[in-house]
Amino acid sequence: MRHLLSIEGMSAGDMREILDATPAVKRGRGTAGPRPLEGQTWAMIFAKASTRTRVSFEVGLHELGGRPLFLNAGDIQLGRGEPVKDTARVLGRMVHGTIIRTYGQQEVEEFAEYSRIPTINALTDAEHPCQILTDIFTIEERAGAIAGKVVTFVGDGACNVPISWIFAAAKLDFELRIAAPAAYQPDRELLQRAGGRVLVTDDINAAADGADVLYTDVWVSMGREAEAAHRLQELTGYQINNALVKRAKPGALVMHCLPAYRGKEIAEDTFEAHAKTIFDQAENRLHTQKAILNWLVS
Repeated sequence: MRHLLSIEGMSAGDMREILDATPAVKRGRGTAGPRPLEGQTWAMIFAKASTRTRVSFEVGLHELGGRPLFLNAGDIQLGRGEPVKDTARVLGRMVHGTIIRTYGQQEVEEFAEYSRIPTINALTDAEHPCQILTDIFTIEERAGAIAGKVVTFVGDGACNVPISWIFAAAKLDFELRIAAPAAYQPDRELLQRAGGRVLVTDDINAAADGADVLYTDVWVSMGREAEAAHRLQELTGYQINNALVKRAKPGALVMHCLPAYRGKEIAEDTFEAHAKTIFDQAENRLHTQKAILNWLVS
């Protein structure tokens, strides 16, 4: 049985299988294509707020023939302290798969172990695998194979998105640069575990020089709201703006996984100049996640 729990736990071959299948999924939308989830119900357990992840998975499940069952974690017994493994063993007897958006990575892994049904990590504090697969598909759609390219992440380099990027770099043979203040850089043990070509620096200009892709995310991730004022002060200066874009390779892609806070991690005029790429990236969540669902049940 397949699960999608992390980029760290995926093989390069499985990543490539999903990425290579996504263009046909995107081209085929709106046509009478395969419905591999016909008659199935998939639970969506969300403990964190969501726009793109929730909508793309609900639409994707529907278009593949399945029925999404949205469960706010606060409205079910999980929110009252029921162990994850007990909820998993119940739902595993009732639904055909589960998509989980929560805080702890261990919760998703425990659910997959005890439910014995396909389980997808739709975001944890540790990783965001569906986002990174989508981002890589978007890069390849716009600029060709990611192998050999330079992707520069700017901002909080220790949050879930850059962590998933770190594990992807070694598997798909591209260079990742992370520009972040020292307190917001990824753990050294994690970098050693991941391997690959990953440069971590506090020099934002050096990280951007000649890059094929400039990428950023919010400075205040969900669950970090109490640190907002401190984070905004610490991360000032780690912004994607027009001056930084000029240091990258001509025609470099500017990407953001959204929501975006203009004037903080990205300048308003820079965001609007690259809005086509950013909203293509958002749309591609639907197509990539449909390819993930196909892969899980194949």
